[in-house]
Amino acid sequence: MFDMIGDIHGCYDELTELLSVLGYSLESGIPIHPDGRSPVFVGDGMDRGPDSLRVLQLLFALQDSGKLHYSPGNHCNKLYRYAKGNNVQQTHGLETTVAELDALPPDERQAVLSRYRRFYEKLPLYLSLDGGSLIVAHAGLPERMIGAKPSGSMKTFVLYGDVTGETLPDGRPVRRDWAASYKGNPWIVYGHTPVREPRFTGNTVNIDTGCVFGGSLTAFRWPEKEIVSVPSRQPFQPEKFTDYSS
Repeated sequence: MFDMIGDIHGCYDELTELLSVLGYSLESGIPIHPDGRSPVFVGDGMDRGPDSLRVLQLLFALQDSGKLHYSPGNHCNKLYRYAKGNNVQQTHGLETTVAELDALPPDERQAVLSRYRRFYEKLPLYLSLDGGSLIVAHAGLPERMIGAKPSGSMKTFVLYGDVTGETLPDGRPVRRDWAASYKGNPWIVYGHTPVREPRFTGNTVNIDTGCVFGGSLTAFRWPEKEIVSVPSRQPFQPEKFTDYSS
């Protein structure tokens, strides 16, 4: 029994509220459910929002306890490259996480970055759960790649979606609507592209409902296939959401 949770992006208060609504207790420092359910994250726990480091500390604690289920996203990868000392642009949200890091004492800052490198290096590219009937991949996964040997093209798809190579005026990549043609049996739970409401297409569901942009933070419960959401506490930015009906 799993509760997939959409892109958090530093919205720690909304995350703890959603976990509480789902029936989890955080008294032990990690989410524990009386029915043995497990939280599962579609990635991008950090950047853009107000409390990326508190989200990361919760994820670190889950990993230390052996209870972490997390499919890394593009923001996770970018922070990893930053943590390794690579020259990455501090834009599109990374700058907010770096600002939190820069507010720490130097030794503590370095310790968080070192811990994050270890955290990221232990993550799978995507998650296969419930005997393969449930796939969690940050930006999605086409049927042809399920169970295939990891490759550069698979990593690009999972982190960024079905990109065309073109870019939008704000620098974001143009992406094809891969979910519209997905015909596979395994359910694919993903995020990455903010939508006003969870988007069901075939056996896929996008649960990034734009919490950091003033939407909501959403969970998809398995095997019930139920949606549970809590409202965002962030300012509403309607231009950040994708409308697939247009």
